Amino acid sequence: MNQTTQMMVTKRDGRVEPIDLDKIHRVIDWAAKDLNNVSVSQVELQSHIQFYDGIRTNDIHETIIKSAADLISEETPDYQYLAARLAIFHLRKIAYGQFEPPHLYDHVKHLTEIGKYDPHLLADYSREEFDQINDFIDHWRDMDFSYAAVKQLEGKYLVQNRVTKQIYESPQMLYVLVAMCLFAKYPAERRLDYIRRFYEAISLFKISLPTPIMSGVRTPMRQFSSCVLIECDDSLDSINATTSAIVKYVSQRAGIGINGGRIRALGSEIRGGEAQHTGCLPFFKMFQAAVKSCSQGGVRGGAATLFYPLWHLEVESLLVLKNNRGIEENRIRHLDYGVQINRTLYQRLIKNQNITLFSPHDVPDLYEAFFADQNEFERLYTQYEQDSSIRKRSMPAVELFSLMMQERASTGRIYIQNVDHCNTHSPFDSKKAPVRQSNLCMEILLPTKPLEDINDPNGEIALCTLSAFNLGALESLDELEGLADLIVRALDALLDYQDYPVKAAQISTEKRRSLGVGVINYAYYLAKNNTRYSDNSALGLTHRTFEAIQYYLLKASMQLAQEFGPCEAFNETNYAAGLLPIDTYKKDLDGVSAEALQYDWDALRAEILKHGLRNSTLTALMPSETSSQIANATNGIEPPRGVVSVKQSKD
Repeated sequence: MNQTTQMMVTKRDGRVEPIDLDKIHRVIDWAAKDLNNVSVSQVELQSHIQFYDGIRTNDIHETIIKSAADLISEETPDYQYLAARLAIFHLRKIAYGQFEPPHLYDHVKHLTEIGKYDPHLLADYSREEFDQINDFIDHWRDMDFSYAAVKQLEGKYLVQNRVTKQIYESPQMLYVLVAMCLFAKYPAERRLDYIRRFYEAISLFKISLPTPIMSGVRTPMRQFSSCVLIECDDSLDSINATTSAIVKYVSQRAGIGINGGRIRALGSEIRGGEAQHTGCLPFFKMFQAAVKSCSQGGVRGGAATLFYPLWHLEVESLLVLKNNRGIEENRIRHLDYGVQINRTLYQRLIKNQNITLFSPHDVPDLYEAFFADQNEFERLYTQYEQDSSIRKRSMPAVELFSLMMQERASTGRIYIQNVDHCNTHSPFDSKKAPVRQSNLCMEILLPTKPLEDINDPNGEIALCTLSAFNLGALESLDELEGLADLIVRALDALLDYQDYPVKAAQISTEKRRSLGVGVINYAYYLAKNNTRYSDNSALGLTHRTFEAIQYYLLKASMQLAQEFGPCEAFNETNYAAGLLPIDTYKKDLDGVSAEALQYDWDALRAEILKHGLRNSTLTALMPSETSSQIANATNGIEPPRGVVSVKQSKD
């Protein structure tokens, strides 16, 4: 210990002075206050072993943080909060040069001057409003984060220089500035109340925000949609436009869904047989290169799921694209894949019959019917099977399904999209706006139209803006009504606040204004209510909870339609025909849960028919792998795999 006390420390400003162990002790003692089963001396002991003469103040902080984090275990879980508090202390020193955060106005003015914040904040709000907002920020809520949450905030969400790692803000600044940006265009007499309530909801973890919003809103770059769905046509112009759109959106934090199912098969005729088509693989490789060419705004690696129908003539080659065997020329391993199936193909499997494979280019009406009209698809499918002029190949359904399931099991990243159910249980009228694909993580279904060029006014790139209710933070389902109003207002305002790198995305957003609100912490919610996944009582609780979520989100969107008008393409939704989720769900579920409906759906139906909806979609059960960690919550509806979870980015 005497040797340690004689060591010198290099301060942040370059000064050198003797190390002050009492000061270090006071900081660790402060961080340990009110925590259970943590030892200040144990953290100090581990830290001192790693000290050396001339150590920088910055390194001392990082050493004691790591020492506390290394003590996290099943038996001593509160070290995650001790480490988090030490990390917040360190983070504020880096951002502000002191522990106490500055006044909100001074902070925003400084970061706007150095180009980190959007100048509209200073233009839209008066100094008096900044003072009022500053008064309701509770910076002590920074001490409620777990260590994993702080590391996620540092790595992905807080505004920073990603080259030098200089952080410029603390979490409560992030939360309040997101609220200020989203409600900036609300009337002055109302917006401070919305800002305060939204800030309360997100800083107390009642509402969870996704990565693009947390990391981007308040900065000059304005693209915050989590999911982008891009459909490609069977032409070089469309393929090039699709590739360009992928690059634009991956570089701005979005996950991508690509529908490549229209591209004709290997060996197809080009210009009446003047040339042979090279098939899907070269163009899928282009999509992969586009996805991996940029990280998502420096926040996470580019990622995409590519969709194609099971009856595509090249399907046997497409199913093994992620397989680790084979050579690079016939593998595309850095995309995920969605295989599209419908009733007809399942029936062929059940009846032990063959499935006939076609090139979509040869049967364009069959491809359209695959999504929009299942009876018409079956009629055309059997007709084309008998048409000798159409190139095709037949194979046993059991062999094809076995290959798909084998690859799905070995890679874990081949998804199944049941395209018939995606349209019969969709908010959209499949005759007017069929759903032909999903997104990166398979939680949303939106209409798309292929681009013929990057500025195509007739194309439609679908965007979905996500968020989630933290079920574990709810004391009563009655809270959902107010939270639903906040979340729908905030996300709907974001659609007008953000920019659109591709015109087709703006066209789609203005038509449909799609939102996707899901849940996090479902596993804890069950435990909190003394039930579990395997208990029948969980079925009733889940039914009541998700009925409330659907009801209050629809009600909030209807009320927003009264204020601002319905979305432009409301007439393309089933809601316009008076159909609600209680009408379109699979009725077999009534055999699983006999829970009665709790809300006045008929009255809501009448209101929706009268006023419309501001948003064509409102719910999505997203994974929330990263954002759930901020609230120290279980992700989405997934059960935890163990008492201690270790998560690592796949990038």
